[in-house]
Amino acid sequence: MPEITLPSSAEVIAAHDAALASAPVAVEATDVHGWVAVNHFHNRSLWAQEDLARRTQAPDAEIVANKRAIDRHNQARNDAIERIDEFLLSALGLVDPATLASALPRSTVSPGARLNSETAGSMLDRISILGLKIQAMREQTLRSDVDDAHRQSCGERLQRLIQQRADLGGCFDELLADSRAGRAYFKVYRQFKMYNDPRLNPALVAESK
Repeated sequence: MPEITLPSSAEVIAAHDAALASAPVAVEATDVHGWVAVNHFHNRSLWAQEDLARRTQAPDAEIVANKRAIDRHNQARNDAIERIDEFLLSALGLVDPATLASALPRSTVSPGARLNSETAGSMLDRISILGLKIQAMREQTLRSDVDDAHRQSCGERLQRLIQQRADLGGCFDELLADSRAGRAYFKVYRQFKMYNDPRLNPALVAESK
């Protein structure tokens, strides 16, 4: 198989961290790197909305708005994961192009290749979330309104989170290397989110009658 340029975990982590250094900006995606950025943007937006939704003194209407924003960003986040997997599988030649946009894309893999239970896109989604956790925990270590014990505890957690992201990045790189070599493969797993679909959510169906 010819050499294929695929994103490494180091490149993805660097892009995630660079994005977190400035205000969130919605992006348009035309390739796998774009979809990685889209996924990260929606994870970042979800994080902010989840914090706001847990307020105890805000008007109910604001919490409802937060919840609906959470649903929108979560749907977009999962859609981005699917697009990432489509691009990666196409680049690796592990999916029938004619079925890529279908509900059940057909894998084209070497005999004996192991199926990875988690997709590469899902791994990048977890790496994105770990980046958000790392940023938030690092901020805790810099607070001046807490005691040393709080900062020390958060510092220890920060180091664990950094290690977890590095570990997961290594697993992502290994999966792509094994997939390229014909030793492993993954699939596009459609999420089929039902709660946002007025045809499938029983409560929304009932409202429409």
